[in-house]
Amino acid sequence: MRALRTILGLFFGLTLLTAIASALSAVILKRRLPSQGEEADDEIALVLIYTGRDFSSTATAFRGGSVLTWYGGGTIDLRGATLDPAGARLTVRAIFGGLRLLVPETWKVEQRGIAILGGISDTRDRDEILPDAPTLVLDGFALFGGIGIFSSAPDLDLPEVQAPAPA
Repeated sequence: MRALRTILGLFFGLTLLTAIASALSAVILKRRLPSQGEEADDEIALVLIYTGRDFSSTATAFRGGSVLTWYGGGTIDLRGATLDPAGARLTVRAIFGGLRLLVPETWKVEQRGIAILGGISDTRDRDEILPDAPTLVLDGFALFGGIGIFSSAPDLDLPEVQAPAPA
């Protein structure tokens, strides 16, 4: 019984220390890694640590970049962007966070990521993907987090509401 108590104490103690080390590392990286990239830029480097962000790209030749979510997350909307004819590569790391990636239905997305106690999924209709379309390569990983690839987002695609006319 004493050995079991010792093992459980070590397990919970190490888990707590790991969580504290992870949180402190995230704070340090948040200060050192600024987000870079505007909506019209062809390459982005977004950092979402302890925060959320919805980013909509209007790039004319999107080539990719990187997105880091750590205890944070958001949406990267590429439906208004044009993919570079040579394709693009987007590296995504989701650590205790999540990312929703919105792409046009017709884009090819090649997943080269791994998930550890998390997930990476593409929910789009495969029949809509054009076989000769440029390819967006999605590299990266999800650790206790998730990356979802969608072609629509009902919460972002709400129609504009017209104000009633004055009487």
